[in-house]
Amino acid sequence: MATKRILIIDDEAGFTNLVKLNLEQTRRFVVGVVNESVDAMAVAEEFKPQLILLDVMMPGKDGGELLAELEVNEQLKNVPVLFLTASTMNQLARAEQAAVQGRPVIAKPVLPQELIRRLDEVLGCSIFDRLLNWCKKT
Repeated sequence: MATKRILIIDDEAGFTNLVKLNLEQTRRFVVGVVNESVDAMAVAEEFKPQLILLDVMMPGKDGGELLAELEVNEQLKNVPVLFLTASTMNQLARAEQAAVQGRPVIAKPVLPQELIRRLDEVLGCSIFDRLLNWCKKT
């Protein structure tokens, strides 16, 4: 099974370290972390993620500003982005159809199995694929 490259851009180091640990324990993901939004674009270009988890509210550049930069970057414009939020829109974010700037939203805190399910949806891994321990290459 091919591992997927996930980049987490979030200013909460404790959260990003915990998510990284949980995802990498599955042996299905290689996870990069950026805790300073001003460093995000350079790290993303170097890391070459297949999916980005992007916090909505961060000091420096917020998630919306970073998304705008990602969308015009030739190397990164086609990388799927899932927004993360711990804001008061938490209940909305828990709904499957929740979106910010047209991108899906995941509420923090999130259970590891729920996060993995959402990642699989975006990356094209079905339940059947997971049972067989493989996913389509992207």
